[in-house]
Amino acid sequence: MDEIERAAELSTGHAADSAFADAYRQLQDLRVLLDRVIVGQEELVTHLITAVFAGGHVLIEGLPGLGKTHLAKALAAALDLHWARVQCTPDLMPADITGAEIYATAAGGASTFEFRPGPVFAQLLLVDEINRATPRTQAALLEAMQERQVTHAGHTHPLPQPFCVLATQNPIELEGTYPLPEAQLDRFMFKLTVPFPARGSLRDMLDVSLDSEPADTLQPIAVPADVLRITELCRTVLLGERCKDAAVDLVLATQPDPADGGSAAEPRRHIRYGASPRALQAVVRAARVRAVMAGRSHVDVDDLEAVALPVLRHRILLRLESELDGFDADSTIASVIDGWRRQL
Repeated sequence: MDEIERAAELSTGHAADSAFADAYRQLQDLRVLLDRVIVGQEELVTHLITAVFAGGHVLIEGLPGLGKTHLAKALAAALDLHWARVQCTPDLMPADITGAEIYATAAGGASTFEFRPGPVFAQLLLVDEINRATPRTQAALLEAMQERQVTHAGHTHPLPQPFCVLATQNPIELEGTYPLPEAQLDRFMFKLTVPFPARGSLRDMLDVSLDSEPADTLQPIAVPADVLRITELCRTVLLGERCKDAAVDLVLATQPDPADGGSAAEPRRHIRYGASPRALQAVVRAARVRAVMAGRSHVDVDDLEAVALPVLRHRILLRLESELDGFDADSTIASVIDGWRRQL
């Protein structure tokens, strides 16, 4: 009996190793493909892949023309996802996103109301310039992002799987914008910023055809079933006790006051509100994906550190006096991460 059980354990172990190896290969192939399409944004691409396979949503902030929409199209094409785009304007209504009931007449002459799904019923939804939509329209996304469903007229309509929202916003657009409330910001796993490309990257862009977008001719290297399979596999990545404690300490380090009730030290004195428990879950889920992308079946502290900034940058609020003194969320979180790492 012992030999049979030992053989079963070995067989299970080999199967798990093979599954992780396949996932690692597919994630690397996806990253290489997107790096060829989106030139000079390797870190952005890596973070986006991490969030998608962690089952999260992404808020992307950047100036116009940096390729945010192109990146969403390329990701959808590479994974063969059904995608839809919503261009937000102040007159956009919630039904324009979630769908509405229409009066329809059947062939036999009977008339009835039927639900016509909106663009949110896509596997990848690009919400362009989300901060130009009114709060009422922004709130229409909350149930979809959190529950993966839409409720209309008392009926619940499940969304397709996988489901991911990529929302963009322009940091210099002020007129006619509505900043996202903290409750909705917390639904985004990552907030990513798109840096301006370096000179070499700009030069490389000229070697790509200027007549068409590369994403339009991109051939898929995976299918939605692969996304779901790898997502489930990433949730089984081992999270050791040391990494659990480290993840908790990271979130606690963003709170304005130390846990022992003492006086707040740098950089906590700049923080008015810290990260929520949802941020802790996001850090762990994202770190598990980063572990698989690194070819490991267990989480390391480096994985937690790699995802800390995009998870936390939109989840803390600074004190007004600190903002007036020139402090921002990124520099404050960087100091928090540095102090957290030194104490490990």
